[in-house]
Amino acid sequence: MVHVLDSSPKVDIRPSLPGEPRGDWFIPRTRKGEATLLYFHGGGYTFYAAVTRQLITMLADTLGLPIFAPDYRLTPEHPHPAQIEDALTAYRFLLAQGVDPSHLVVSGDSAGGHLMLMTLIELRKAGLPQPAIGIGLSPWTDVGRRGASQFGNDRYDLVQGYMTLQFAAWLKGGGGFGDAELSPIDQDLRGLAPLYLQAGGKEILVDMIRDFARTARTQDAPVRLDVWEHMTHEFQAYGQELPESREAVKRLEEAIRWAVAPAGEETGFPSTPQTEIDTLREGVR
Repeated sequence: MVHVLDSSPKVDIRPSLPGEPRGDWFIPRTRKGEATLLYFHGGGYTFYAAVTRQLITMLADTLGLPIFAPDYRLTPEHPHPAQIEDALTAYRFLLAQGVDPSHLVVSGDSAGGHLMLMTLIELRKAGLPQPAIGIGLSPWTDVGRRGASQFGNDRYDLVQGYMTLQFAAWLKGGGGFGDAELSPIDQDLRGLAPLYLQAGGKEILVDMIRDFARTARTQDAPVRLDVWEHMTHEFQAYGQELPESREAVKRLEEAIRWAVAPAGEETGFPSTPQTEIDTLREGVR
């Protein structure tokens, strides 16, 4: 997607060093907090677009937090489980670098949101500590067919419904995986970090994102979903150019501040008119 992004962000981009997981550090010149973000890029697991790098740069600048964005292996050459393996390697790398899980945010957009959710699930299975919060921007939550918006919102969104099915086929590869095995919505979501999800009401994934948030709620998983009615897929990338994207990024800042606040510190994250589901108890973790 071609989005208008903020110009000249004050961020230094440093490739990872030899022996480290492949990727880049996006380091703001002015830091605003103690959190560190592990960010998984979108692109249907098939590409890493320059516009996504600009989105990550904008987030590092606006949030004032360092971001490590792994350059994980892509499909169709590298089907599942290559991506989750690379994600876990990146998470372990940050822990080894001394990043406290209570100050670590795992986030991602679109397919990167899918990878964020699946990573939290695998962390629990591996007995590794959960991060402070998982954040998904327009996360892909079902690799099959789900909801009228998946094809019904084609006329609004640049991402199209048929693309999700092709991306899913490439992700499965020849491994014999079914939709349920690779869909976050079909997983046990108990015991995960709090989840904060954002979506646009005109994007193709909005119905499956809503279904996922409802599923998380039925499992008593802490989750908040905010939906901006007239926005499309990954509208946050407009940065300061649209009031909706400005507001969404501000919500990200509030969510992170809430998640990493020391125990007992009063740091609210109240619901807004965009909030459709909220089991975060408005600041109680």
